[in-house]
Amino acid sequence: MNLCEYVANRIHELRKHYGIAGISQGVLAKAIGVTTNTISRWETGTYKPKLADLDKLSRFLGVSLLEFFPPEQHTMNEPVSALLRAVKNLPDDEVLEVQKYAEYRRARYRMDSEHAYLGRKRRQTQFAMQVYTLRRWKPHITIDPTMTFEEDDD
Repeated sequence: MNLCEYVANRIHELRKHYGIAGISQGVLAKAIGVTTNTISRWETGTYKPKLADLDKLSRFLGVSLLEFFPPEQHTMNEPVSALLRAVKNLPDDEVLEVQKYAEYRRARYRMDSEHAYLGRKRRQTQFAMQVYTLRRWKPHITIDPTMTFEEDDD
């Protein structure tokens, strides 16, 4: 399951399990300021929600922004320990804001990584199509079999 499908399933699951009986797409759409069709398309994976949309959903549903993403292995390293020490004596509301900010940044990183992966796949496909077209329509041109796809930095 790719990231887009995972996010779509999580939106659907979280909406269906909100409160005691879940809420409708219409109620959720109205609460976060989008159309019912948009919620439906997010849940089916037809549309990919932006990070700001996921942030609105997470705040309304009362869950972490990271709930929309597959779980990861967590390891404690020095930067994480330093962050924990930095927020140790802050008031609860400020710790919550730091948490929301960190979750937002992490989610943005994960979405950007997926976008970069899809971009590489698209460029590889375009390259393959160019080679195919060249071989088909200009058979007299010799193509070096060692030629490889060159990636650009995103």
